Amino acid sequence: MTSSTRRRFMLGGTVAASTGLALGALPLRDYGPATADSPPAPPGHPAHHPNTSAHGGGVDGPTFRKGAVVDHAANGFDPTEVLRDFDYGKTSTRPDGRTVREWEVFASDEDIEIAPGVRFPAWTLNSRIPGPTLRCREGDLLRVHFTNGSHHPHTLHFHGIHPAEMDGIPGIGRGVINPGESFTYQFDATPFGLHLFHCHVGPLAEHIARGMYGTFIVDPPQPRPQADEMVMVMHGYNTTFDGEGNQLYAVNGIPFHFMHEPVRVKRNELVRIYLVNVLEYDPVNSFHIHGNFFDYYPTGTRLQPTEYTDTIVQGQGQRGICELRFPHLGRYMFHAHKTEFAELGWMGMFEVTE
Repeated sequence: MTSSTRRRFMLGGTVAASTGLALGALPLRDYGPATADSPPAPPGHPAHHPNTSAHGGGVDGPTFRKGAVVDHAANGFDPTEVLRDFDYGKTSTRPDGRTVREWEVFASDEDIEIAPGVRFPAWTLNSRIPGPTLRCREGDLLRVHFTNGSHHPHTLHFHGIHPAEMDGIPGIGRGVINPGESFTYQFDATPFGLHLFHCHVGPLAEHIARGMYGTFIVDPPQPRPQADEMVMVMHGYNTTFDGEGNQLYAVNGIPFHFMHEPVRVKRNELVRIYLVNVLEYDPVNSFHIHGNFFDYYPTGTRLQPTEYTDTIVQGQGQRGICELRFPHLGRYMFHAHKTEFAELGWMGMFEVTE
């Protein structure tokens, strides 16, 4: 899909999906009538309103018109809550002192409002996009009880080190988990770092693009320094289902969400961002923060940063930990530094307070 087609989607065309589902428009432009503070527009030209929604969203950039947001309650998840929602599972201790950690993960088909008035037929893990953030410590014994409540075959493939029969791909070990079936993946938590898990059933790109992924954090034996921790999963929505690009981009499920609800952090407090890229149909994604720099730990498998920067680039499946402190109060934008991604939803704000 060409960028101009994506723009047409954002600017107001109704798109018919290949599934037959009609998706609503994203009316980002709202020129509106002239006011006493601005002269009327000449015939055939939009009115110019400083700092309003003219010119593709105005100087503030495009967001959903007039602050409209999606119905998080109806969706069943809120990106702000996803940000700091770490699932440590149910734990027990074996006679040898080893921790056993168990989770219940289920697949389901969900109709999610991804933009005001725009619904997307998603395939989800635990009824949310992204799926849960599973967290453990290196050396734990992990058991993930997976139930497929979807109408489609799925698996769970975990990044990390594990036996082949626990790799969650078709034809090896238990292989595909068909609708109505269950299976328990069991393996050791190693290596420490920031990983992900996702369905590995073909067409793989569609299974991932529909929402079948989550974050998998293995903490090191000695904890990292205390911090305000959060997870950001970068992804997109191919709402035309043609596999040729995305019409919307997001972090943690809903485009532009963190423009409407900035991420609140404390001045000078250590902030740790677990950043994951699962974007389909585009070769790379990126993260850029304004007015600040961060230490970057690729994959989180080492305790020393490799870079001090304000921008990093990740291919699909890559992830890394960003650590920073905000020395100044105020609001600081973060976004993909592929500007088109940002203007199609992948942007947000940090709000630094005392």
